[in-house]
Amino acid sequence: MARRLYRRTPRISARRVGLYVLLIVVAALFIGPFLILLSAATKPASQDVFGFPPDLIPRPPVLEWFREAWTTIPYARFLVNSVLYVGITVPVYLVVSALTAYPLARIAFRGRGVFFMLFLSIMFLPGELMLIPRFLVMSELGLTDTFAAVILPAILSSLGIFLLRQAFSQIPDEIVEAARVDGANEFAIFWRICVPIVAPTLAVLAILGFVSVWNSFIWPLVVLTSQSKFPIALGIAYLSGVSGTDVRGLAAGTVISLVPVILVFLLLQKRILNSMGGAVKG
Repeated sequence: MARRLYRRTPRISARRVGLYVLLIVVAALFIGPFLILLSAATKPASQDVFGFPPDLIPRPPVLEWFREAWTTIPYARFLVNSVLYVGITVPVYLVVSALTAYPLARIAFRGRGVFFMLFLSIMFLPGELMLIPRFLVMSELGLTDTFAAVILPAILSSLGIFLLRQAFSQIPDEIVEAARVDGANEFAIFWRICVPIVAPTLAVLAILGFVSVWNSFIWPLVVLTSQSKFPIALGIAYLSGVSGTDVRGLAAGTVISLVPVILVFLLLQKRILNSMGGAVKG
């Protein structure tokens, strides 16, 4: 007898469908504001931005608001300033965090737990609480309205030290002891063995540091007075003061400032996924 072969159709459980629906809703909540911003930046003057129900499709899409945002304020200068702040702050921040976290994780010394608790306590303090002390220190050092005043407070992060300390602590002792037996000194163990192992954590901190410095607003607003030293976030606020109620120009300027953040995030995200294979699991 000929047997009739039936192909099983895969069944999708209700739980999986619910999970997909939840993920779509969460993705819409995160992507929705950016789509609204992009829509406002590309709508012509004849199309209402605040219409209800909202219409996200520009008819027709225009780029004149991007040109207006670029020329109304010294936008290129603000971008260069932010690149300068990020290019100096993030590498130094990673080095300082790693050099501080490694002894707290791998070197036994008196008071190590006390120092670690101090870093943790600083992590829970709101940033606004440190504005006045930082400003007084910068004023005493004569660094107000300088690039250094923006960079120096950002190179030490209790969050970065905490995450790297946890990553260094998960490295098996056998790897470190084998390196010591081979004659490696403490710095060689740190630089050649431990740092490559915690590379995924460093990549995450690089993303967090980049976003934090790129979007910094309150501290530069407090410590800077010269427009020529403004970062891009402060420049966007300056654009809102110059353009008044021009929502389209402000949206276009914000979209331009988000492009480098998205590109850097995508590049470093790929590096994190590629380096996960070399990470040591504790």
